[in-house]
Amino acid sequence: MFETTATVTSTSTSSSGSGSGSGSRSTSGTVIAESATARGRRARLALRGLQVLLALFYAFASALPKLIAHPSAAEGFNEMGWGSAGMYTIGALELAGAVALLIPVLSSVAAVSLGALMVGAFITQITVFGGENAATPLILILPLALIAWARRRDAAELPRLVRGRS
Repeated sequence: MFETTATVTSTSTSSSGSGSGSGSRSTSGTVIAESATARGRRARLALRGLQVLLALFYAFASALPKLIAHPSAAEGFNEMGWGSAGMYTIGALELAGAVALLIPVLSSVAAVSLGALMVGAFITQITVFGGENAATPLILILPLALIAWARRRDAAELPRLVRGRS
């Protein structure tokens, strides 16, 4: 998407014979090495895309059915014995996590928090529902862990921001 390839035009001069280029060049004059900044930019964009995708999933596929008391969500919480209070609480936590995933300084904390919810969901799936959908929380923990790790430096700014406001 953002690969940095460029055609190099050479003009022959009679000064020195050795060139000092910074990228690897093929015989056709095209730079084939990708700069570290372009790679980093692509990695940041991919991570941001993952955050948006997970935020959409948590907001619409996970939190919304709980917050509107969809029968499929209400049935599961009633079976667990948590009722509507547990359903609304988990739905609100998931929605808050989805929003926080999109805020750079909160994204690492949100990923850790949603990961903790997924550990609880996994345990609940195993103990209450016999492991019926136990793979889903485990699958979601992996990208959340990646986001938490990759955005950890942004979270380091959070205490300074909190102290500055009080």
